[in-house]
Amino acid sequence: NILFICGGAFVGLEKVVERRMGKKSMGFVQPGDNNSRDQRTADMMKEVEPDDLVKFGMIPEFIGRIPVVATLDPLDEEALTNILTQPKNALVKQYKKLFEMESIELEFKEGALDFIVEKAVEYKLGARGLRSIMEAIINDAMFELPSEKNRDRLVINRAYAEEKFGKSHYSKLKVA
Repeated sequence: NILFICGGAFVGLEKVVERRMGKKSMGFVQPGDNNSRDQRTADMMKEVEPDDLVKFGMIPEFIGRIPVVATLDPLDEEALTNILTQPKNALVKQYKKLFEMESIELEFKEGALDFIVEKAVEYKLGARGLRSIMEAIINDAMFELPSEKNRDRLVINRAYAEEKFGKSHYSKLKVA
């Protein structure tokens, strides 16, 4: 009675499924039309069969031992915002606690959280990228504020987040 759960991104698997099903994307995709492309990919991944995984490059012996294949839908902006704020160990709560240890009150305005989520979606980083984006925005303050006298509060709004993120190495990444 052992349950093995295997997961991964499997980039390109949707093309194997498209070939099997005889569905080809035709026409032009408008710039910024990523949602429909992502949705088509998610829909195609729901049709994955064991033969598709073998054609993708996995060995048949491995596939034979995994009888159930399930796919997950990509996270939307609402889900990413919830990940930032809702869980017991949410990132926002973690950073507030870190600053609290230095006797600094940290507050995130709604616009800042929206910006962080927008960048995670834009760069296709998902939930794992949320921490990296927050680090890029808050890193300087984490090291500079504790040494400043008479500084007991930091409010991060959208303008602050945009400015700090713009100075980080992430802003120089080319988004595909």
